Amino acid sequence: MKKIKGWALTLIIGTLLISGCTAALIGGAAVGAGSGTYFYMNGEMKTDYYASFDTTWNACEKTVADMRGLDVLPEKEIGKGKISAVINDEKVKISVDYKAKNVTTVSIRVGLIGNKLSSQLIHDKIGDNLMKR
Repeated sequence: MKKIKGWALTLIIGTLLISGCTAALIGGAAVGAGSGTYFYMNGEMKTDYYASFDTTWNACEKTVADMRGLDVLPEKEIGKGKISAVINDEKVKISVDYKAKNVTTVSIRVGLIGNKLSSQLIHDKIGDNLMKR
């Protein structure tokens, strides 16, 4: 019986590893703080901010301006938007998505494959700008 349980456990873990379900655990565990938990996966750092879409959008625009972003290209629609810019010679893409009333998801990718530290810095500045309001 122990042998069957061992094989079953090995099979389940192997399946998870092959399917990529553990990417969030391996690729970048949650980094906590501020508005909630940050998830870094596939080069993109994501978190929810407990503020309206427009307030969060304005905080993102202010963050890009404060960091002296160049070639800024904002694309805002109803409930979603993207800001592309070059900050410190790196391409930055900020995606802002309405999730629920007063809950907005923000995803940040810095560079082609992602930069966890730079993404965290931008998220921290967005959080600071939201706190000032």
